[in-house]
Amino acid sequence: VLLNDCLGGLNIVPDGVYVDGTLGGGGHSSEILKRLTTGRLIGIDRDPNALAAASARLDAPNFTPVRGNFHDVKALLSGIGIERIDGALLDLGVSSHQLDEASRGFSYHQDAPLDMRMDPAEPLSAADIVNSWSERDIARILRDYGEENWAVQIARVLCDRRRQARIETTAQLVDIIDAAIPKRVRAKDGSHPARRTFQALRIAVNDELEPLHQALMDFASLLGPGGRLCVIAFHSLEDRIVKNTFRELNDPCTCPRDIPLCVCGKKPQVRLVTRKPITASDAELSANPRARSATLRVCEKREVVK
Repeated sequence: VLLNDCLGGLNIVPDGVYVDGTLGGGGHSSEILKRLTTGRLIGIDRDPNALAAASARLDAPNFTPVRGNFHDVKALLSGIGIERIDGALLDLGVSSHQLDEASRGFSYHQDAPLDMRMDPAEPLSAADIVNSWSERDIARILRDYGEENWAVQIARVLCDRRRQARIETTAQLVDIIDAAIPKRVRAKDGSHPARRTFQALRIAVNDELEPLHQALMDFASLLGPGGRLCVIAFHSLEDRIVKNTFRELNDPCTCPRDIPLCVCGKKPQVRLVTRKPITASDAELSANPRARSATLRVCEKREVVK
């Protein structure tokens, strides 16, 4: 997704050190590697299946795969002796590799166990949420993480169904959503009625939003002067966090706006390369419909001001 825009945004130098914090299938990383000579690329992913597949694809001496969550980037890079980088890319959300692997339970188009864990070693699955969380908490995550207008109704029908039998599969969940949302009010854009619910459950299972702000701050702190951070988001909740964090890094001053001089002492850490997010071209959308909701934001580390 947005491959050429990401490569341009990273402004790759051949001897630089780069991080793909969401390695996935390795599509972005393979192109980054082509632009490196003596440089190094670190690929981070919490999904062991994705990490193994991408590592086989990116078999190169200057590529280092690291299993972990990009939220812990400082500790992960410190563990392999890296304290400074020249650029990083984050492609947030579920990967194409995970969507296409039906057994993982991310897709509402295929029947599978209701899992949705990016790291299969984690204890909490989507089935655990829909079968054990309270009706109020389920409605809350559908509303807050899925921006689902029918959150209360879906949660109510779900809890009614689970009293009859445990909900184990994606098809069962899709059937529940279908029963809860009246056909006359389905989305006019043709999107699947289960899209928002599956998004919300996936975010809750994998704790995708709460640590994102601090992770972006950590990536920015690791960048050397002129280093770039590129972030692709796929829904408004992610993009809002990225936008606000970049703004904070660009203008961290907390002084009242009506005083003539800054006294808080906070200095800008980055400059905004993209004032508005980059979106997919018509040509890319024709070739890859999954890019429909993708937005790319880029910032660049400033020189340290004493």
